[in-house]
Amino acid sequence: MKVWFKTGKPWIWLTAGAVSISLIAVIGLLIMIAWRGLSFFWPAVIHEMDIQASDGSTRTIIGEIYDREVVPTSRLEGSADVLEGYNEEMLERLLLKVGNREYVSLDFTWVMEPQVVRDETPANLAVLERSKDGNFYGYVIDILENGESVLTSDSEEEKREELFARIERAVELNEQAMDLQDGEIGAINYQLNQLRLEQRRLELNNAFTEAEAERIAAEEAQLRADYQVLEAQLFEYREQASRDAVVMRDMRNMEVTLPMYRMLDVTFPNDMNILQKLAHFFVQIGKFVSEDPREANTEGGVFPAIFGTVFMVLLMSIIVTPFGVVAAVYLHEYAGKNAITRLIRIAVINLAGVPSIVYGVFGLGFFVYMVGGSLDQIFYPEALPSPTFGTPGVMWSAITLAILTLPVVIVSTEEGLSRIPSTLREGSLALGATKAETLWRIVLPMASPAIMTGLILAVARAAGEVAPLMLVGVVKSAPMLPLDGNFPYFHLDRKFMHLGFHIYDVGFQSPNVEAARPLVYATSFLLVTVIVGLNLTAIGVRNHLREKYRSLEH
Repeated sequence: MKVWFKTGKPWIWLTAGAVSISLIAVIGLLIMIAWRGLSFFWPAVIHEMDIQASDGSTRTIIGEIYDREVVPTSRLEGSADVLEGYNEEMLERLLLKVGNREYVSLDFTWVMEPQVVRDETPANLAVLERSKDGNFYGYVIDILENGESVLTSDSEEEKREELFARIERAVELNEQAMDLQDGEIGAINYQLNQLRLEQRRLELNNAFTEAEAERIAAEEAQLRADYQVLEAQLFEYREQASRDAVVMRDMRNMEVTLPMYRMLDVTFPNDMNILQKLAHFFVQIGKFVSEDPREANTEGGVFPAIFGTVFMVLLMSIIVTPFGVVAAVYLHEYAGKNAITRLIRIAVINLAGVPSIVYGVFGLGFFVYMVGGSLDQIFYPEALPSPTFGTPGVMWSAITLAILTLPVVIVSTEEGLSRIPSTLREGSLALGATKAETLWRIVLPMASPAIMTGLILAVARAAGEVAPLMLVGVVKSAPMLPLDGNFPYFHLDRKFMHLGFHIYDVGFQSPNVEAARPLVYATSFLLVTVIVGLNLTAIGVRNHLREKYRSLEH
């Protein structure tokens, strides 16, 4: 045994076991998050249940089983009307999502298994996905056009064909209206605001002449005329979209008329085969990553949060990389080895341990209020008292996270510089190259993999940070992206959405906790996917640089 310990094999096995356990834990966590999140997009079976109360009355519930659990009967002793005559020690209860939010008090309800006297899954039960008030569950009764029925028979096939076609028409009209509102109408509103600011700027500079007033008035009149034309077209789209309606029978056995312009999709999950469910699954995932959120972020997609996260991380990378590399080059190649240099290195290492919320407070106080407020006073006085850069925005968020991740880039780059043999520097200098040329053509290319390693670590940390961003730029809902078609195209003063903050908001600030739970897992899995994608891109660049400059080592 002593000989075996002296060989060092126990420590090899111990290390391998620790690494294996860590990998299993990480992979298991990712599988759990993916399963709980992606299962949300799979079309669930819709149940129609008859629930019997203790007084003998029966009510019908239509919905999907969201969760189920087995609980001790003693835990539900207060529910005497539910458990009367039930003598088992354990009881199964079901959490049903019943939707139809505007007609019921809660869109989720617990049902005790002994209460269920009938449980069926009819093939013609429809699920209407709506832009407001969540899903609607029920039976299709009639299709209306301008209040008149368009059905020629009572067949389910005709109902479905008409419903599919008219929802597709309504969705297309709504998309055209939204594109018009966000595109051309939004551009006109932006130009009108710019004219207002230009007039204010001229007045502050005492340069608002009669000729300038006439020019601005003429441009404003032309823009308002164009606006009237586009507004009429917008109203036409909305009027056409509101032409159709569908009559549904809900679980109260009442017929409800629902306007078609609020419909996004319709499915009949109980009548779908595996291929249809798989196609619907991928369509729903596509909507999740490409659409805007709805209903206080508990429904819809997360595209603004994806865009904001990636845009902010890329902007942060552009800022932190040159500053981190320059600082590392100075400390390793130029600074003398004295007490001041050692103190700077200690300060850099200690910065990596500062809580991230402290960086957020610093960014809010220094960048937003001091630097941003000064920029507003100097360059944007016409917009005051409304701040331009003197308010949290994507630029201040990127700079704050750049300072937060700067120590990682400095330390990684300096480690890469220290691994380059001094003989390469001496050989370059001996051949007549200057120190700057040696750095640019020999040292930095060989250190580029280490620089990319630091950038990978910086991206991984910055993409997951939430606390400092809550102070310097991130918001629950951003009406406009930091990038659009209006000059200067990149609007770094705007607030933005972030996947990490979106998870916090949906999980802890949502008014509907049960509905938000699977979205927390789905968004978490998406955040991990985005971080892995950014890191894989950086790793690919690093490996390419490593192969490209490998010959310099020999």
